[in-house]
Amino acid sequence: MIVVTGAAGFIGSYLVGKLNQSGYNDLILVDKYKDPWKDLNLVKKKYIKFVDRDKIFKWLIKNAKDVEFVFHLGANTDTTGEKIKIYQQLNVMYSQRLWNICSELNIPFLYASSAATYGNGESGFSDLHRNIANLRPLNLYGWSKQDFDVWALKQFRTPPFWAGMKFFNVYGPNEYHKNRMASVVLHAYKTIKENGKMELFRSHHSDYKDGEQSRDFIYVDDIAEVMIYFMETQKNTGIYNVGTGKARSFLDLTTSVFNSMNITPDISFVDTPVDLRGRYQYFTEAKMQKLRDIGYTKPFTELEEGVDRYVGKYLMTEACY
Repeated sequence: MIVVTGAAGFIGSYLVGKLNQSGYNDLILVDKYKDPWKDLNLVKKKYIKFVDRDKIFKWLIKNAKDVEFVFHLGANTDTTGEKIKIYQQLNVMYSQRLWNICSELNIPFLYASSAATYGNGESGFSDLHRNIANLRPLNLYGWSKQDFDVWALKQFRTPPFWAGMKFFNVYGPNEYHKNRMASVVLHAYKTIKENGKMELFRSHHSDYKDGEQSRDFIYVDDIAEVMIYFMETQKNTGIYNVGTGKARSFLDLTTSVFNSMNITPDISFVDTPVDLRGRYQYFTEAKMQKLRDIGYTKPFTELEEGVDRYVGKYLMTEACY
């Protein structure tokens, strides 16, 4: 059996669908939620059992001999939250407990980290382990992921195989419940559909023109492919970037959404909210050599292709994957 935490969420539910597509149906799904969109994320998915996130520890201990792998994707992903206790409990302490159980029971373990750990990029975007302790995130979410990464690298007692995935800016189907934390693609689609135009944040950094703030945007299908690759190979323990390795501007992304909707682009700019300015990343771009060096050869989806697939196949039909 394969365990997936955060299974009703964005990346978790997509991974479940991808596992099903790859022939893996003996799944144990773990989450805690009260959102109808998350129910839709699991429609038609094949799995054995759904376990509440607070009960998975006892369940693992009881069923360890039958568990082949744990994907730990559950977390508080709000980048604007200000209650440190919540991040410590859900993103750090919960993850540590799951790591320790997997170590004790000899279960391979993959967890979600984040590109938010890189902060403003002053220490670069290298996933080499010697660089990780130097990173300085810009928000509590990023710090919670950073704290766990640093903790994991210090552990003498580990799962038989483990990997941390530093996801960059993920977009794609099944993120409908994320509201403010949803991708720019989803926000742009909704706004353009309603108003026929889109506002982007104005740049408050002299090195970047309005709309030229850039991110490494990665389609969720590529994320799932990488995770399944690690589960199937289990050869290279460590922390890895998962992005495309190519930063693209918000202007590029928004223009792609307009084009996918067959609407002439109409883009203007507004000031970035004051509460976000000190925590705003102007540029992210994954260094992907480490993943390539261990043998991952699949190409990553180009931005225009991914946006067109997301908009045409999912957003316009309100479909989940």
